[in-house]
Formats: sequence, structure tokens, C-alpha cells
Amino acid sequence: MSDQRTLDPAPNIAIVISRFNKVVTDKLLAGAQERFAELVPNDQPLVISVPGAIEIPFIVQKLAKAGGYDAIVALGAVIRGETTHYDYVCDQVSTGCQSVMLQYDLPVIFGVLTTENLAQALDRVGGAHGHKGKDAIDVAFHMISLNRQLS
Repeated sequence: MSDQRTLDPAPNIAIVISRFNKVVTDKLLAGAQERFAELVPNDQPLVISVPGAIEIPFIVQKLAKAGGYDAIVALGAVIRGETTHYDYVCDQVSTGCQSVMLQYDLPVIFGVLTTENLAQALDRVGGAHGHKGKDAIDVAFHMISLNRQLS
């Protein structure tokens, strides 16, 4: 299998980013855009922001239905609170993204952080646990490469 950094033609990627927990999601988006620029100089992905994580699958589905994308990257941050709301949001967002991926035969990269607290989330956007925004772009390139080879 070929290296994901040598995709030709350059991939058309969309990023759907949640604005909720903005201190985290701004860093996720910045890392994703930085990594994309390293891999595809002089280009940038389409970026669409939504109010919260629960809205991500709807826009991912709209983009998939419109066509023309090689992958869609979903970015957000769901941080546990004092209620069970966290469990419902995490389940709905992950299930929604997976449903779109399978229905449209399109890589949908799940870059939504699901953490117990803000410190854990910050550790995943350039802290002790790397940068999940950058990782999501790497995964998108890898999945696009595999999809092209197997199509």
C-alpha cells in the first residue's frame, strides 16, 4: 500500500468542527489545518463549524450527499459533566458519523474527543497525548489512499 502523503490527485477533504468547548476545538482545528498544509501546500480543506457535537453528523451527511469529497473529518470535544447527557451525546455523534461513512462509502474520520475533563482534552490537542487534530488528517489521508486502492 502506498504512503498516505503521496496522494495524487490531492484529496478533497472537508472538516466539520464543533464550536462547543471552543478552547479545545480551536486547537483541534488549528492542528488539522497545519497538518493538511504540510501534506498539501497551497490548498486547504473546506471547514464548516456547527454549534455543538450533536450537530456534526447532520452536516457530515449533507456533505456526503453533495458528493465530491474524498473524506470528511469530524472534530469536536465532549467533556463529561455532572449528568448523563455526555453519554447520549458521545453515542449519537459516533453512531451518526459511522452511519454516514457506511451509507455513502466515504471515510468519515472521528476526531471528536470524549474526555472526563478539560485537562484530558487539552492533553490531546498538543499536550502529553499528542495532537488529535493532526492525527485526524493523517488518518484521513491513509483512508483515502486505501479507498482509492480498493475501489
